[in-house]
Amino acid sequence: MTSEDHSIPASPAGRPWFMVNEVVAFVVELAALAALGWWGFATGDGVASRLLLGIGAPAVAAVVWGLLAAPRARFRPPLVGVLLVKAVVLGCGVYAVHAVGHPGAAALFGVVVVVNTGLAETFRRRVAAAA
Repeated sequence: MTSEDHSIPASPAGRPWFMVNEVVAFVVELAALAALGWWGFATGDGVASRLLLGIGAPAVAAVVWGLLAAPRARFRPPLVGVLLVKAVVLGCGVYAVHAVGHPGAAALFGVVVVVNTGLAETFRRRVAAAA
């Protein structure tokens, strides 16, 4: 690419669909945390257990995510480990939507999770390999 060439770079990071997928990934992560909170507040027997589950489940998921699966995670396991953490946290979010009585929404959320995570990891690996 010359200094006068203003075309979009070949790497996925320069493409709008890459950035859109990154935003969707962030929204999916937030939705999973919200679903875990919703499940917790709906599941507990009594005020104390509802508070514990409603606040505790998303808090634990956020800490695990931040330590192992976030882009700037404190510990960076191999790809298999990152995908396992994502599967557990996001899968629990999908289950939570189902458990509060919305199986259709859970199925749709599950499809979005799988497609988005697959695309995000593929795009991120390509960017890392190109760097």
